[in-house]
Amino acid sequence: MTALGVLIRRDIRIALRVGGGALIGVLFFLTVVVLMPFAIGPDLALLKRLGPAILWLGALLASLLTLDRLFTADHDDGSLDLITMSRTPLELSCAAKALAHWIAAGLPLVIATPILGLLLNLDANATAAVALTLLAGTPALTFTGMIGAALAVTLHR
Repeated sequence: MTALGVLIRRDIRIALRVGGGALIGVLFFLTVVVLMPFAIGPDLALLKRLGPAILWLGALLASLLTLDRLFTADHDDGSLDLITMSRTPLELSCAAKALAHWIAAGLPLVIATPILGLLLNLDANATAAVALTLLAGTPALTFTGMIGAALAVTLHR
């Protein structure tokens, strides 16, 4: 197995093991989608119209919730220094870490979208469209948020 494959597998195991990182994103996504009808009201036509935006907003907030852990564990245990000094280009290592983060935290959001679309009175076509746009958009959120996570990794809470 290549170094990038090992890095992806390691990061997925860490994300699934440490603090329920993947599960907390899905639970937050569920919470946002369930609470939004209470804020808007019981009008099913309005929920159907706003449903895709609610799902996207929930996915955005849920992905931001888990991004801070992208480099923090590696920085704390010193493996980030080993990653930067390895023969593998740093860009590929960062892409592998982002891919692992998306598999552990972004893909469950896409999988949960059809179920949560039912809560917002979305029909099958709208739910499929939102799921496909999330399938394309959540990796973009991960790669964009990775920049902020890399800049903030040395900051103290």
